[in-house]
Amino acid sequence: MDSGLRGTSVLVTGASGGIGQAICRAFAEEGARVAIHYRSQREVAEQLAADLGTEHIPVQADLTDETDVDRMFTATLAAFGRLDAVVANAGIWIADEVPLHHMTLAQWQKTFATDLTSIFLTCRGYLRHVAAAPRETASIVMVGSTAGLFGEENHADYASSKAALSGLTMTLKNEIVRVAPRGRVNLVCPGWVATPMSASALEDPQVVARATATIPLRKVALPEDVASAVVYLTSDRLAGHLSGTILPIAGGMEGRLLHG
Repeated sequence: MDSGLRGTSVLVTGASGGIGQAICRAFAEEGARVAIHYRSQREVAEQLAADLGTEHIPVQADLTDETDVDRMFTATLAAFGRLDAVVANAGIWIADEVPLHHMTLAQWQKTFATDLTSIFLTCRGYLRHVAAAPRETASIVMVGSTAGLFGEENHADYASSKAALSGLTMTLKNEIVRVAPRGRVNLVCPGWVATPMSASALEDPQVVARATATIPLRKVALPEDVASAVVYLTSDRLAGHLSGTILPIAGGMEGRLLHG
C-alpha cells in the first residue's frame, strides 16, 4: 500500500539508536527525505545517512538545550526547505534498579530533561515552523513507552516522564489544527524492544521471562515493529483520521500476569 510519503521531509530525533535507525530506514524506503538527528554518535548518524542516500542528512543537537534545538531546525530547513513531519524519538532509560526513596534528584532531573523537556522543545520548534509556513497537513509522532501506561517499578523517573507524553499528545492534537487544519499528533508506546539500550537487560533470561509474562504474544519487539507503526501514523494517506491516538507496540501487553 502506498503511504504517500514519497518526496516528503521528516526529522527523526534520537536517530542513532536502535529504534531511531529503524525509523529512518523505514521512511527512506517510503521515499521520504530524512533528517537524522544525533547528539554524540556522529559517526553512526553519518554512516546511516550515507547508507540511505545523498538526500538524507545528519543533524546534531543537544535536545535539552533550546539554542541547539533552534539550530537543528535551521540546519534541517536549510537543507529541505520545509518539514512535513517530526518523530520525537530521543530518550534514555537508566538500567539501574532504583526505588523512588533511593533515587537522587540528579537522576530524576536528567531523565525528565532527556525524555520530556527534549520532546517539548522538539515539538515547539516544529510547530513554530508550521505556523510560519502555513499548510494543510502536518504530523508529529512521539515515542513513549508502556512504562507510561502501566508504570515500571524501580524506574519511576522513566515511567513518569513517559506518562507525561500522553497529556502532551492529547493537548497538542488540539493545538496543531490552529496552524495546520489537518495536522495530527500521535503517540506510540513500545514495550520491550531488542535494541542496544536494552541489550544488557535482555541477556538475563529471568528479565525476558518477566517482561513477556504479561504479553500474549510472548516475545520482545524488534525496532522494525515500532518503525512500521510510526510510518503508518505519519502518513496522511494511511492514518489521516487518526489524531490523539496512543498506540501500544507491545504484543498485547496487559497490566496483569498472563503466563506463569
